[in-house]
Amino acid sequence: MSQSRILLVEDEEHLLEAIKLNLELEGYHVTTAMDGKKALRLIKEERFNLVLLDVMLPEIDGFQVAETIRLQNYDVPILFLTAKNTSEDRVMGLKKGADDYLTKPFNLEELILRVGILVKRSLRNTDEGKSLNTYKIGGKEINFTSFELISEDGSVTMLTKKEVMLLKLLIERKGEVVSREQILETVWNYDVFPSTRTIDNFILSFRKYFEPNPKEPRYFHSVRGVGYKFTD
Repeated sequence: MSQSRILLVEDEEHLLEAIKLNLELEGYHVTTAMDGKKALRLIKEERFNLVLLDVMLPEIDGFQVAETIRLQNYDVPILFLTAKNTSEDRVMGLKKGADDYLTKPFNLEELILRVGILVKRSLRNTDEGKSLNTYKIGGKEINFTSFELISEDGSVTMLTKKEVMLLKLLIERKGEVVSREQILETVWNYDVFPSTRTIDNFILSFRKYFEPNPKEPRYFHSVRGVGYKFTD
């Protein structure tokens, strides 16, 4: 258990310290963050067996952090800690990729029990890829791990990380309109603020890659004033 690493993301300092202390007493190595932006940076820099994630966070909320973690191919289990107790919030958390959900105020013993279950699952599944790794569009295959776009004739086009993240976001939301704000938060993490034209240029690139006739798109659609949509 001493090898098990947990990222604890909570903006209430007293609660953060209490949870951290109790988890360390159980033998876990605990790294903390008090906002979503730092959490995402730590996820990129370090490997964790579990993320304990508050929903209401400064800068980037917990739902968005969870979605970004999943889009970046991280299979780490996520346990949401939240003051919200409606079924809609539970469903939203699960849709964003959460493995479990605990409502504040909670019993520390129950938290530790759930943490133990998820950490064991993480250790058991370390070598099992559970996330979306490949996807075919019109005979071409996207490899989200290697960033390769493989054509039917075997030729390979290398995609950028932003292209892969945006493709994955649109594909996982197939049939739904994804707003520009959602794309900004998930793909760009607020690091830069791309214009609508920037995102449009990505969509134009996707049409060149996949559409039989880019001027009459079948897969990638711009919905004026709303966002972007992928259909298959």
